[in-house]
Amino acid sequence: MNRNIDYHRKTNSYYFSPLGIKKKTSKRTIVSQQGPREPSLVIHQIRPETSDISQSVNKNSYSYLYPIGRGGFGKVWKVEMKRGKELFAMKEMLKLRVISKRSVHSVMNERKILEVLKDPFLVNMHYAFQDRENLFLVLDLKNGGDLRYHISKTKKFSEIQAKFIIACILCGLNYIHSNGILHRDIKPENLVFDERGYLYITDFGIARVWTPENAKDTSGTPGYMAPEVIFRQNHGIAADYFAVGIILYELMMGRRPYVGRDRKEIRDHIISKQARIAELPVGWSEEAADFVNKLIQRKASYRLGNKGFGEVKDHPWLKDFPWKDLSDMAIAAPYVPKSQDNFDPRTLGDWKDDIDPTIDLASSQNLFIGYSYDERVFCETKSAGHKKSFSSV
Repeated sequence: MNRNIDYHRKTNSYYFSPLGIKKKTSKRTIVSQQGPREPSLVIHQIRPETSDISQSVNKNSYSYLYPIGRGGFGKVWKVEMKRGKELFAMKEMLKLRVISKRSVHSVMNERKILEVLKDPFLVNMHYAFQDRENLFLVLDLKNGGDLRYHISKTKKFSEIQAKFIIACILCGLNYIHSNGILHRDIKPENLVFDERGYLYITDFGIARVWTPENAKDTSGTPGYMAPEVIFRQNHGIAADYFAVGIILYELMMGRRPYVGRDRKEIRDHIISKQARIAELPVGWSEEAADFVNKLIQRKASYRLGNKGFGEVKDHPWLKDFPWKDLSDMAIAAPYVPKSQDNFDPRTLGDWKDDIDPTIDLASSQNLFIGYSYDERVFCETKSAGHKKSFSSV
């Protein structure tokens, strides 16, 4: 099981070859050479909720090109900034829908977390603003579509493709965890490709600053939620690594290990049996199966990743992976999305949810105080040396 994987590297040497032209290396080390530090409650200071920053950027600053997806509260648009002609993705969220779904905290939480997380393997925020009816979040544009769309089209992936996909996720998670944050909703729908085949983490609506007593934070997506989260126990970074294991299992086997129509059925399935890969699919290594089996351990203390990123990247399946080339984005991705709109247009249909007709929108505006964000102002504040904290998240 622990045999050296040089054979696999040698037989797939094209995958480990850098691109002809390397991108400029970031001054910040993206992938730590050690496990992430213990999550800390103090990272950056969030701008006070009682004051909005400059309203110089608004929806009229953009040309709406066409919708490219659908979020929980409205459409996602491909937009072009009129000044500078930069392309972005814009989440447009109807306030009445946000309030009706009791998700005000979720959208405000995501906005605050995105203000202080900036990493090449995340879908980063550039601007946030609002008008009377809607909230707007302007993000990096990734044209490749989400991983769920590609799983539905491709069904199964090769080991080489899956390894690159998982490595991208791990790079993003390492950065998130090193800032004391748990994502808590790692799933294919929240992982998006760019046109080169690199993968990025998005959607921080239910992400949280780690605290020792977090048993009540049970939100997540059934099928990808770690057992300790489902069973309302305290949880840490190992919960996110469990989701990575579920995704790799799905890429390898074409299905998830724990399935059910609802959270109860999935919980019963987890209780009944520890899932594991016993029979290798054609073209996959024993190291890959061992990696999956250790990630999807039901008990967090036994799970790979419980001690941090260091033990994950030192597993034989990833031990010789070219992390530096990946962090420089200098590897040719083995799976590249086709040059087209990589989403299902059927998802852009009419909404069928109910909006609470009793909501007084005028008196609800104070729920969204502090939502605005302008990265230009943030950069000026950061360069002035102001420290920030997550105390208000």
